[in-house]
Amino acid sequence: MLLQKPLNENLELIARQVVEGFILGLHKSPFHGFSVEFAEHRLYNQGDPLRHIDWRVFGRTDKLFVKRFEEETNLRCCIVLDTSSSMQFPRDSEKVNKLQFSCVAAASLMQLMKRQLDATSLAMFDESVYFFSECRSSPTHYRMLTNELQRTLNLETDNKATNAAGALHLVAEQMHKRSLVVIFSDMMDDADNIEDMFAALQHLRYNKHEVILFHVTDGAQELDFEFENRPLEFVDMESGERVKLQPHQIKEEYIEKMNAFRLEVERRCHQYHIDRVEIDLSKPVEEVLHSFLVKRNKLM
Repeated sequence: MLLQKPLNENLELIARQVVEGFILGLHKSPFHGFSVEFAEHRLYNQGDPLRHIDWRVFGRTDKLFVKRFEEETNLRCCIVLDTSSSMQFPRDSEKVNKLQFSCVAAASLMQLMKRQLDATSLAMFDESVYFFSECRSSPTHYRMLTNELQRTLNLETDNKATNAAGALHLVAEQMHKRSLVVIFSDMMDDADNIEDMFAALQHLRYNKHEVILFHVTDGAQELDFEFENRPLEFVDMESGERVKLQPHQIKEEYIEKMNAFRLEVERRCHQYHIDRVEIDLSKPVEEVLHSFLVKRNKLM
C-alpha cells in the first residue's frame, strides 16, 4: 500500500488492510513475551533440563536444584513516536511525510499486537513527552490509541524541536517490566544532544527492554540531496533558521556527513543490540513491515 495524500481514511481501517496484506505470509508470531522473572528453587527431578540447574546452589549444598520462572506469555509493547517538526517533512500536499508514514506503521503494529492479545502503550514526544498511555490489551484501549494516532496524522507544528534523549530515558524508567520498545524517529536531534540520545538507547537496553528503531527518512531529499540546481532557501523546521544556497555547492559534503551520521547510528545500534530498520518513504508501508517481520520470524 503506497500511501497517497490526503490521508482521510479511518486509520484503523488502513492498519487492518496493511496487516491482512502480510499476516498470511507469517508462519508464527514475530513477537513473543518474556519469561524472565525468577520465582523459586525446587529440587531437581530426573528429566528436568540441565540448563535450569542452579550450579551455584549445588556448589554450596551438594544438592541439585532447578530454577523456576514466572511464565509471562503475553508481550508488553511500548510504541514511541517522534512528532517533532522535522518528522513533518516533506510538507507537500502530494506526498506522505515521515510522521504520517510512522502513524500508519505504528497503527499496523498495534493491530498486530491486538490480534496476539498483547498489551500496548503509546508515547509521543517532541521537546518533551506530552502523551504516555498505560500498557493494556483491552479493545477499548487499542481504539483509544488508534484515535490518538488519527489525531496526530495530519499534525502541523512549527519550531518543535526533538528531545529524543529525554523521551527515551523517561520510557526506560516508566516501563517497569521488560518490554518491547518500538521507536519511530528520524533521529534528527540537535548535534549537541547526539551522545545523550545514544545514552538513552543504552538505558533502554540496560533495563532489559528489547528495542527496535524504525529510522524514518525521505531517501531522495534527505539522503541523496536531490534538489533542482537553482538558488533555493532551506528552512530548519525545528529552529526556523534559514539559509540560501545552490544545492550542488554543498551536495557532496552533505551526503558525506549524512552517511557518516547514519553509519554511527547503525554502529551504536549494533553495539547495544538494537534492531535498526531504515525506512524510506518511497517504499510501501506493508513492504517495510513485511520484510522486517519475515526476517524476525526466520531468526526466531
